[in-house]
Amino acid sequence: MQYMLLIYEDERVYGPDRESPVARERRAQHIAYSRELGATRLAGSGLKDSSAATTIRTAAGKQTLHDGPFAESREQLGGYYLIDVPDLDAAIAIAKKVPLSQNGAVEIRPLLVAG
Repeated sequence: MQYMLLIYEDERVYGPDRESPVARERRAQHIAYSRELGATRLAGSGLKDSSAATTIRTAAGKQTLHDGPFAESREQLGGYYLIDVPDLDAAIAIAKKVPLSQNGAVEIRPLLVAG
């Protein structure tokens, strides 16, 4: 079964240019973690800061364009892993090992598979 692990953290801990010592250390941790996952990891990547995001919002059939994320939050979506494992328990075990700051969250979402 395929699961998306969505990583939420306060992006401010990494500094404005993502080149702080904390950001470099976290990247190294994710590279090592990706290698550890091996074939279980189907895809994954970090994301640029939420300030680089563009949101298209549809309300009552009308679309509006917004810079950045639509809702303000202390935690922003910062990256993801797409994994293929036997069940939710296996996905939870993998998600618990995702490198995070002291504060953060990993959302585990099963993919809808057509056919």
